[in-house]
Amino acid sequence: MPGTLYLCATPIGNLGDMTPRAVETLQAVDVIAAEDTRNSIKLLNYFQIRTPMTSYHEHNKVEKAYKLIRQMQEGKNVALITDAGTPAISDPGEVLVRMCHENGIPVTSLPGAAACITALTLSGLPTRRFCFEGFLPADRKERREVLKELVQESRTVVLYEAPHHLVHTLEELQEALGDRDVTLCRELTKKFESVMPTTLKKALEYYKDREPKGEYVLVLRGRSREEKLREDIAAWESISLEEHMAHYREQGLDEKAAMKQVAKDRGVGKREIYACLHKDQDR
Repeated sequence: MPGTLYLCATPIGNLGDMTPRAVETLQAVDVIAAEDTRNSIKLLNYFQIRTPMTSYHEHNKVEKAYKLIRQMQEGKNVALITDAGTPAISDPGEVLVRMCHENGIPVTSLPGAAACITALTLSGLPTRRFCFEGFLPADRKERREVLKELVQESRTVVLYEAPHHLVHTLEELQEALGDRDVTLCRELTKKFESVMPTTLKKALEYYKDREPKGEYVLVLRGRSREEKLREDIAAWESISLEEHMAHYREQGLDEKAAMKQVAKDRGVGKREIYACLHKDQDR
């Protein structure tokens, strides 16, 4: 029988958030794959975990995954941990999980701390629908494309950012999205945790004279339906009624159906569209 891959969440700051099940599992497995062994050894020593460690990070995620899978195929159990939080979220662990599934290796997750969920629940912004973007891409072209997509995003958006990049990212977000509500969560679960509900504009003003410190999670309000409706109406109003009607007639709609759709696009009644289109004939 093959071994199992255990995804073990570790604290994002406060060591009291480590679960007893995670400690027991890390003590029982044959090997622990850690993103940074130098960082993780402090955690393991604190909980008196003596299990051997091996490094598993962005630069060896494929090569090392094959080695770990071979060990699990031989019956060994492997625990995967990240520097902080839940493995495989914005983390190379997703590669190992996929390859385990492809090779018939059982995978289970030991839930625990995750900065994105912690920040979302603290934000005061809508939580029913949200998307997680992690860190924005470093590549400029790819970054522009992601920002362009976020303009249309109606769900609450969760982003990660390092302190030395925070101001630049806030500037880019304001330029792309306008002045949106945002909650800045810093140093979550740690001694100097702070949660600041504000707007992109006010956040930039706040950091004019203050140096950002600590790791940040940004929770950003999505585009509202009302905002989208206003923009859509403005876009349709930039063309004439005749052009608008022609747009739908070319799609095969009859005059009555086209008129109904034009009225919906412009946020007015069908009678108003009819009156405007036929005013010259009525004269």
